[in-house]
Amino acid sequence: MTPEVKRVLLDCDPGHDDALAIMLAAGDPRIDLVGITTVAGNQTLAKTTANACIVAAVAGLTDVPVVAGHDRPLLRELLTAPGIHGESGMDGPAVPEMVNGPRPGHAVDFIVDTILAEPGEITLVATGPLTNIASALRKAPELTEAATELVIMGGAYGPGNITPVAEFNIFVDPEAAAIVFGAPWRVTMFGLDVTHQALCMDADQERIAGLGTPQATFANDLLDFFRSTYRREQQMADPPIHDACAIAYVADPTLFEVRPATVAVETHGVLTAGMTVTTWAQPGEHSPHDVGVGVRREAFFDVIVDAIAALS
Repeated sequence: MTPEVKRVLLDCDPGHDDALAIMLAAGDPRIDLVGITTVAGNQTLAKTTANACIVAAVAGLTDVPVVAGHDRPLLRELLTAPGIHGESGMDGPAVPEMVNGPRPGHAVDFIVDTILAEPGEITLVATGPLTNIASALRKAPELTEAATELVIMGGAYGPGNITPVAEFNIFVDPEAAAIVFGAPWRVTMFGLDVTHQALCMDADQERIAGLGTPQATFANDLLDFFRSTYRREQQMADPPIHDACAIAYVADPTLFEVRPATVAVETHGVLTAGMTVTTWAQPGEHSPHDVGVGVRREAFFDVIVDAIAALS
């Protein structure tokens, strides 16, 4: 049986786990990646955009446009994560010789034009701060009806990773996140509570390295660096592959357990800015959002390994 193919526009801030999300989107037969837009987050916009172009070259995405977006949050100073992702934002792998640069234009315009040109056809996935998505909504509120769905990696209903209650992507631009969650569309959120279950064990990384392809070597080098920084900065033996969860859900929702909820973003709290305040829906009660709570970890990595193998 031919799998259902979903057309995806990915907004991201590569980042090691963003890079793996791009490779998953490139290699999974159920995903048709129509574009990559970038935002400042894990590193500056210049670096996240360069990294997206590098991964696109490695994954063979020669016809997929990369378009740069906002270089700072809507209202706040930019916070980056060199302690986790290094000075380049994607330290570890060697950079390929042939890398195309980004296309002219702005990510917000690309998001709006791409989705409105084909209403009901494009799934929007966001794995970085939500600055571009919020700006796109301000420019074209009708995106909430035109996009097939919005799936994000960000937030947490439990503890955070940049503050006790806030996850990094949301904390970087909580005002943008508040706009996105407050808009009249269904947001599916994969926060730390589920992505911290999507840990890359040694055996998973060995499977990737064992593929022996240039793409697998690139992914293995990503994971080596990511593993080392998570051990040093987060005291975690195995790195969570956060952003690939959002792409994997689009490819195969059965990999995850989600629960209906209402998510509100705290923007004013001195100690709680960026908190995604999650109220679970009662049985039969309408809710505007879905929140990931579980992942079938082994099957998730089967999907990642198969996608990387398909890139050779």
